Amino acid sequence: MSEAEAKQIERMKSLLATQRDAFRHERHRPIDLRKADLARIADLCRKNSDAICEAISRDFGNRARQESVIAEIAFVIQDADHTAKHIGKWAKTRSVGVPMTLMPGKATIRREPKGVVGIVSPWNYPFQLAMAPLVAALGAGCRAMIKPSELTPATAELMKRLIGEAFEEDHVCVITGGPAVGEAFSRLKFDHLFYTGSTQVGRLVAMAAAENLVPVTLELGGKSPAIVTPGYPKLSAAKSIGWGKFLNAGQTCVAPDYVMVPNGEERAMGEAIIKIAEHEFPESSSDDAYTAIVSDRHYERLTGMIEEARAGGAEILQAEHDAQAAQAARKIPPTVILNPPADSKVMTEEIFGPLLPVVGYSEIDAATNYVADHDHPLALYVYSTDKEMATRILDQSQSGGVGINTNLLHLSVPDLPFGGIGASGQGSYHGEAGFLTFTHERSVFATGKWHPSRLLAPPYGKFYETVSKKQMS
Repeated sequence: MSEAEAKQIERMKSLLATQRDAFRHERHRPIDLRKADLARIADLCRKNSDAICEAISRDFGNRARQESVIAEIAFVIQDADHTAKHIGKWAKTRSVGVPMTLMPGKATIRREPKGVVGIVSPWNYPFQLAMAPLVAALGAGCRAMIKPSELTPATAELMKRLIGEAFEEDHVCVITGGPAVGEAFSRLKFDHLFYTGSTQVGRLVAMAAAENLVPVTLELGGKSPAIVTPGYPKLSAAKSIGWGKFLNAGQTCVAPDYVMVPNGEERAMGEAIIKIAEHEFPESSSDDAYTAIVSDRHYERLTGMIEEARAGGAEILQAEHDAQAAQAARKIPPTVILNPPADSKVMTEEIFGPLLPVVGYSEIDAATNYVADHDHPLALYVYSTDKEMATRILDQSQSGGVGINTNLLHLSVPDLPFGGIGASGQGSYHGEAGFLTFTHERSVFATGKWHPSRLLAPPYGKFYETVSKKQMS
């Protein structure tokens, strides 16, 4: 560990103590102040959209501005506005019923902020995936420390400056640094830790948090399948799947990771997807609308997947491109891999790039059995004109979320919880689900000075017999 990292770790420990002290002095931040906090987030996004897009593009080598506006900045603005609109209702104390045997009395649930929360964000959507959890935390009345990915340093430094201008450090702060800082961050005694990233690192984060019994939300990933049922229009499916896959060059946790089509239709589907990609990105190697791969390591990993699949007998379809220019720009053209080996990396690891395996199935049950035999995916996409068929697939599968005849868009519906299940994550956020993630629902039962329950104390008599029979009936 370097001296600079050691100092940064000591600094974040000090900041945690400062935020804890501030929270003790304001355990119940008024709703109007929470709304003002959220307005600052939305205002920060609107006023600095160009700088945010430029920082993200610098980190990637090239990121389409349109993608950053829609998927990062506008998303956070919508989330902040939606939360501000509804937190008054979400935060209200709720009354619940009291059994006759416990009357008279009043039972309520107080929705209280958990306290100081930690947010660990990834590189693929470096702004949105830091700020959206922050929106939920601020809406709940918490204080927050954010640790962005070291793979997107320009975005991290910009967020640090913008957050520093909008909030006092005892309210919200950004911690930058490498893996050693990130590991130490995960071991801090937060009141809640929110992590977005790979399943492998997610396990380590959960283990680190467990040392202090810190509750965690894990937003992970997995291989999200798209199942195209017999008779569904190929062009329609290809347009939808291609858009979801090649947005951000496939570096999206809910991007379709592979496509399943009826046996014999693999090539037709693959060629349709490539044809549409060539129309959308006429020259992917030089088109600013097509995003680069974030790092040399990820580029090499993806090209290695292609070559392994090719060596295993798979056919590779790629959009027309200038190979040398693409390599120099660290871009991989839209790529379809027809029927790769089942044990190849492209079929066993989350891809996180513009590679799309297309595999055949004999019948729908075979497709759903394949999905069920693997880790539960973060998303499942079903393309079907038959509602009963779509429902059947949902009934035979498990996933974090579902898109029917579309993909990606389910995470943009403010009131739909977003999160995984099993290896794809635990917990959820967005809308009220995000508010509840950073909220403790505190149970309160109140009675008068005297309550009939005191007659249940020993020595047990007729009142006990009457009450116990009533409860057991």
